[in-house]
Amino acid sequence: MENVRATSRPALWLMVSILLVALNLRPSMAAVGPLLSAIRGDIPLSFSLASLLTMLPVMAMGLALFFGLSVSQRLGEQRTVVISLSIIGLATVSRLFVDSAAELILSAMLAGIGIALIQALMPALIKSRFSDNVAVCMGLYVTSIMGGAAIAASFAPLVMARTGSWRAGLAIWAALALVALLFWGLGRTGTSAPTVLAPHNTSFLTHSRAWLLAVFFGLGTASYTCVLAWLAPYYVEKGWSEQNAGLLLGFLTAMEVLSGLVTPAIANRSRDRRLVLVVLLALIMAGFCGLILSPQHFSLLWPCLLGLGIGGLFPMSLIVSLDHLDNPQRAAGLTAFVQGIGYLIAGLSPLMAGMVRDRSGSFESAWWCLTGVMALMILIALRFNPRHYARQFPGAT
Repeated sequence: MENVRATSRPALWLMVSILLVALNLRPSMAAVGPLLSAIRGDIPLSFSLASLLTMLPVMAMGLALFFGLSVSQRLGEQRTVVISLSIIGLATVSRLFVDSAAELILSAMLAGIGIALIQALMPALIKSRFSDNVAVCMGLYVTSIMGGAAIAASFAPLVMARTGSWRAGLAIWAALALVALLFWGLGRTGTSAPTVLAPHNTSFLTHSRAWLLAVFFGLGTASYTCVLAWLAPYYVEKGWSEQNAGLLLGFLTAMEVLSGLVTPAIANRSRDRRLVLVVLLALIMAGFCGLILSPQHFSLLWPCLLGLGIGGLFPMSLIVSLDHLDNPQRAAGLTAFVQGIGYLIAGLSPLMAGMVRDRSGSFESAWWCLTGVMALMILIALRFNPRHYARQFPGAT
């Protein structure tokens, strides 16, 4: 009995530490949208330029994921997390002192690098340490990521209102990095999680299924990044206050948290994830159609549908990738490839939507495009038959 407790306590502490770390992976981006009108009032920013505050961190995440696992192998899991959290914290707190668009964008890029190093490490760590409950643990991890976004989106306008400074509304989230650093450090004094091994040096560039998984993840994440960047500004343009628009985005991310918890648990009953994926994509399509056709009526319903769909799609995209390979090292390499390519694809979406807004004067065209993308993703999802996974990566387990 004592031996069981000795092994379960480190595992529980590790999972809690992972969740606290994950809280830091979105506030640097999620806090921008609700404060954008105030930022643009102080620093000259077109919508296209403002999109870089979301686009560049996501692109940095994609690029860094290609070498993130190698970095974690050289530095070790402990140092990688500490360094990454430090980068995120410093980039976030530096926003107290920004005076130009270039400085603001640079802080976003630095935060993106720190985020990417953690995101490259965590799926591999979860796959190796919690191999019997990968879907549930991945759901908790991704839910914590979205929880951080919900907190930042909801409270950044409140912080700005209390302090009279949008800079404070962006910078206060460095406190989350400090808490995660302290908790992670304390956890290492008495316990040590297994080191995540580097993946085999096998390139996934020649595997068509790896590319299909990457495109699927990238298109799904594009809907998330566009909503994160533009939902609050969209409703501010409709006459809402920054506070109410931020709370609406916070409500959407709260629905993401709920779906991120529930969906993987439901999907865990079967290895065939296709029905769950199709339902999630249909929810997102319905949400975008509602934003276009009736944004002011049932204004809570559309973010609810979007949040439930996006919140479940994000972890399920990673879970489907992990399903393809049983070997944790190979699965880690595949998820790193999928996220790397996927984030490069998703990173372009806020810029494209911002350019559409600058030229057309509204976001409706962007929402229509994303609705079409979700329809395309349904066709891709139908191809993820688990009985065919073994033939997609021959010789790999």
